[in-house]
Order: sequence, then structure tokens, then C-alpha cells
Amino acid sequence: MTAGTTPGGWLAPTDVERKLYEAKMRGDWAAFFDVLAGTYLYWPVPRAEAEAGRTPHFPFHSPVTGTWCFAYYTEGVLPVPQPDPVFAHRSFAYVVRTWGNDNRWLAINPGTPGEAYFPATPQTLHLWRQHTERTSPAECGTLRTLRVGGPLQGAVAHGLGCGALFAVKNGELWNALAFHGPGLVDERSSLEKWWGVKSPEEWRETLHCLTNAEYVNRVWEFVLSIRQTLARQYGGTVETATWRDAAAHVMRRNAEPEPVPESAINGVQQLIGRITRYEARFRADGLLPEGRHVRSVLAWDYGRAVSMARWGVAARFGDVPEAERAVLRAGEAARVAYRSWTDFGAGFVLGRCLHFDEEEFGPWYTEVAEAHKILTSDPESPWLTIPWR
Repeated sequence: MTAGTTPGGWLAPTDVERKLYEAKMRGDWAAFFDVLAGTYLYWPVPRAEAEAGRTPHFPFHSPVTGTWCFAYYTEGVLPVPQPDPVFAHRSFAYVVRTWGNDNRWLAINPGTPGEAYFPATPQTLHLWRQHTERTSPAECGTLRTLRVGGPLQGAVAHGLGCGALFAVKNGELWNALAFHGPGLVDERSSLEKWWGVKSPEEWRETLHCLTNAEYVNRVWEFVLSIRQTLARQYGGTVETATWRDAAAHVMRRNAEPEPVPESAINGVQQLIGRITRYEARFRADGLLPEGRHVRSVLAWDYGRAVSMARWGVAARFGDVPEAERAVLRAGEAARVAYRSWTDFGAGFVLGRCLHFDEEEFGPWYTEVAEAHKILTSDPESPWLTIPWR
């Protein structure tokens, strides 16, 4: 049986829909509501309302039950993002907590093989509340795959795999190019907070810079390129002292006829020390094989470019075809710069650490280190199922 296929022969888009369907077919409603409590639910919202900061939910009259219902959808059954409507996204705990005192029903994934309907009586609301008290959505650290509607092989899938470290860290569907994320309002808020992106034009400019690796610190890449040159010239492991001396020599030569400030040389040599200490930790934690080094940190931009493409779709700053083109560019650039998923992953993690971590080995490191472990061990990981070249 194909992964994700239910006993009834339906290929469920994700594990969430599969578990809901199987619980429904067994009549195991306790398991059904445990699954609901552990995921996020979506409902359609007119775009004008969402852009005004409102997320109204309008009931529909169901021909199945003959009653008015509030429809909620799990992520795997959502349609390809269109300009209008957009979707809001909340936990089942929020749904239960905000349910009004009326006779409308709860409809889960109406119109799909897994659809289910429930009267929202005081008794059922009490039971649902108990499920939400036991279970809540996992925030991060999960490999999630879209089995219907998401590429699993080919160039687009490879490009999306380059963004999988962030997808796993955030608990997102790694291969969902038609991405809704947390909904338009929350996605726009996140893009503004972390990137200063507030418009389609700013999104496209940011995406252009990322796919061209314009955000990566050039000093980091310069230092790593010195070691790569030494390794090609002499073969074998490059000693740290040799690496430091070579970097200082190149800096002095390139600065002629003006002398290079010693403070700049000291800064580069300190950076080399930081990189060697990070690499030692990477080897201890399984991110780098013994005797291997990080080739480049361009992966830090290429991987973020893939995520930025998907976030722009969720924010309605761009459409799926535009995002796909960016994902293909990032994936192809990554193939040129790296030899394997292992090389790419180590480069991404080092870039993130140099950017944020300051050798604290805190969450900036541990979150992506855990995602890296999942991507190199889970049988469904794109890093194990998609060839690098």
C-alpha cells in the first residue's frame, strides 16, 4: 500500500487526513478528536476582510446534515492559493473556546472522503474541550510531506528540499509550493517582523537577493574559499594555522599598495577559529562526517530563498508559478555550489550559526541541528529520496 493510502483506497494528502479518515471509518471518535486537537484548522475569509485585520467565519447550509454548519479544513485539503478568498488558521482549542451558543454544526473537511459532521451541543463542546486539554499542535521539529499536490521527485522537489531545514524546524509541509502557512494575516505579520517585507515589490527584491546569494556575509565566504583553494592545491586536511596564515597573506596582497588594517586580519583569524569550533561540534553531532569541512555558506541564502518563495505565496505577494521559478533557481544554484545534501545542510547550518548564534549553541543551532538529524534519518526525507544531481 502506498504511503498515505487509507484502507478504503483513498490517497490522503497528509498523515493528518489519513488519521482522521481511519478514525472515522473505525468509528473511533476519541481518536478523531485527538487528531483534530493536534493540528491547525483553516476557514476561508474574504481577502478584504483579512487585509482589514478581520477573520469572519460564515456558516453554510449542508445538504448532508440539513443544518447550518461552520466548515473547517485541514491543511492538506486546501485548494491552490488564489487571490480571493484567503484562509485563516487556528487551533481546535481556539475553535472550541470561541464557539457561540447556537445550534450550528461542526463540519470537518466537507466535500472530501474524510468529511465528518457533528452537532455542537453543550455536551459535545465539553468533550471537545477535554481533547484540547490533552493535546495541542506540535509547533516544530516534524517532517511533514504533502503526498497529493506536492512534488516528490524532479527539479522542483529538489529545490523545495533545499528549504526543508526551515520546513522541518517550523513543522511545515516541506513540498507544498501551493502554501497557505498560518494564513495571510499571520504570514504578512511574520514577513514584516523578520524581513521588513510589506509588499509584493519588497518580497520580489528580497527573493532576488536570496536566490543570488547577496545576503551571505562575503567575509565568511572569502574565508571558506581560502581553505578550499588550499585543499585543492595540496590535498588532505588543511591545518588551522596554515589556513589563518594564508588568509592573512591574501588580505595583505589584495590590499596593496595600501596596508590592510591589522584589526581586519585579526577579525578574519578569529572567524576562522569560530568556524573550526562550529565544525567540531557539527562532527560530534553528526552534521559533518569525520574529516569533512563546510565548503560554503551560500546554502544559507539558497535555503531561505525557497522558504521566502513559499511565504510569499501564503502572503499573496506572488503566485505559485512565480514561486516555482524562484525555487528552481535556488535549487540549481545549490547544485552548482555543493556536491551533496550533506554539504548543503552543513553550509546552511553554519550560515545560520554565524548569523545568529555567537557560539552559544543555543536554539539558533539546536533547532536546525534537530531538523538536520530528521532529514538525514527519516525514510521519507527528500534528502534520502531525491538524488542531489
